[in-house]
Amino acid sequence: MKVIWSSLSVERTTEIGKYIALDDRPVATKWIESVFNRVEQLESFPKGGTIVSETNREDIHQLTFDNYRIIYRISVDTIFILTVRHDRQILPESDIE
Repeated sequence: MKVIWSSLSVERTTEIGKYIALDDRPVATKWIESVFNRVEQLESFPKGGTIVSETNREDIHQLTFDNYRIIYRISVDTIFILTVRHDRQILPESDIE
């Protein structure tokens, strides 16, 4: 399957990386690389994540990584990475549209 990152998901990942870099730049770089590696696994295992409880939709799943949720939508041959959120943040409906 093909993986496509939305501009929002890239923006959120970058923001989180910048925040982590305030304390430790190498840790931030490693964190971002690890997020991309985690998402890469979806190419082989698209249903590897769990259904997002807030949506109750079969096509919207999430992977957890550290204290973050990687929210994605599964279509026939593509996985769309929609957003990345801290697990304590409320998931706005606008992030999954």
